[in-house]
Amino acid sequence: MLNLIGKCVGRCFGKSFSFVRLFRWSDMNVLSRAGKEIRKRFVRVVLSLAGVLTIIACQAESKMLPTSVTGYNHTSAAINRFTVNGTVGPNIGPHQGGGSEVCCGVIPRVWTLGLRAIVEWEADPNSNSSTKRPPLGTDAFRAELKKHAAKYTHHTVTVDIPRYEVAGSLKVHFLPCDQVRVSADNIKRGEPDYPYNFPMNMEEPMICPGS
Repeated sequence: MLNLIGKCVGRCFGKSFSFVRLFRWSDMNVLSRAGKEIRKRFVRVVLSLAGVLTIIACQAESKMLPTSVTGYNHTSAAINRFTVNGTVGPNIGPHQGGGSEVCCGVIPRVWTLGLRAIVEWEADPNSNSSTKRPPLGTDAFRAELKKHAAKYTHHTVTVDIPRYEVAGSLKVHFLPCDQVRVSADNIKRGEPDYPYNFPMNMEEPMICPGS
């Protein structure tokens, strides 16, 4: 890009200038000796380039927006970890959420039809187990921990992100039966217009539909 700009400026002056050298005092002296007309051309070119670069920057800014990621767990299982479109979110205890945010996810500044989120997570269905574990750091403890981790479940779903007028944070809701909802607007959970005001302690069926 800089080389291209230098060539464009060079065409105006009838000689070759590097973009960086254009702003050195030695070259400014050359321009001064060349006369007022060349200096005027120089100013016009620089201003035009600045305008073009500003437009390009604004267009790039308008497409995507960095945003924080948070999660809400409406189930009795612990969410050990999760990602949304590749961005890692916080771990969430049973019936908890909204207390911490992780930076940074990316969403379109303007919602478009077909916008989706891919959510991957690991759940611990026995996080509230009352089983007494061996002393921390012992071989027996590590064996028990490995046995417990073998019961973790892993899931991946793709869900639609509902329409938003103003982009906000990515909010991921984990529901019973491995259902997920994702919101990306600037409306907070609990406000009347928020689409997913589910209770934190949702009823969980013994058998999920389709299982």
